[in-house]
Amino acid sequence: MPVRIRLQRHGKKGKPFYWIVAADSRAKRDGKFLEKLGTYDPTKVPAIINLNVDRAVEWLFNGAQPTNTARAILKYKGALLKKHLLVGVKKGAFDEEEAERRFQAWLKEKEAKIKAQEDEVAAQKAKEKAERLEKEKAINQARIAAQKAANAEIIAEAEKNEEATAGNEPVDAVEEALKSEQSIEEAAGTAQPGEDEKTEE
Repeated sequence: MPVRIRLQRHGKKGKPFYWIVAADSRAKRDGKFLEKLGTYDPTKVPAIINLNVDRAVEWLFNGAQPTNTARAILKYKGALLKKHLLVGVKKGAFDEEEAERRFQAWLKEKEAKIKAQEDEVAAQKAKEKAERLEKEKAINQARIAAQKAANAEIIAEAEKNEEATAGNEPVDAVEEALKSEQSIEEAAGTAQPGEDEKTEE
C-alpha cells in the first residue's frame, strides 16, 4: 500500500488549519488516514508547526513519500536531517550518540533563527503601532486647531454683532460681555426696594 505524508485541511473558511498525516495515497485528501503526525497553522507569522519528528522519520524509513508542502515542513522541522543522520549511523559513519549531538546542535541553531524572526516581527508590529498612534495624534491636533479657529471666527463675529447692537460700544470679548451682563443682573438683584423713590424725592 503506497503511503503519502500530506496535509489534511481543517479550520474555518478563510482561516486554514492543517493536520500532517500519513495516509493511503488512494484516500481522499480529507478522508481516512493512518496516523496523525502533527499540525500546521499558516495563518500565524511565523507559521506554527508541531511535528512528531521520530514518527515522521519512521514513516520515511518505511517508504512513505511526502508531498512537496509536507517535504518542506519535514525539512523545516529537521525530520529529513534526522533520517539522513540515521542512515549514516546504519552505514557506520558515526554512532547514534554523535547523530543525536549533531541533531540537537541543528535544533538549537534553528530555534535561534526562529526566535530572531519572531523578535523581528514583534518589533515591526510595535513600530507600525507607534506610527499609527503618531498619525492619529497629528490628525487629532489638526482637528483641535481647526475647531479653535472656527471658535475664534464665531467669537469675532459675535463681538462684531455685539458692538453693532450696543451702539458701537467697545467690547473686548464675548466672555467679558457675558460677565458684564451677569454683574448687571446681580446688581439688579441686590438693589433695595424704594431706592428709586428716594432719588426722585
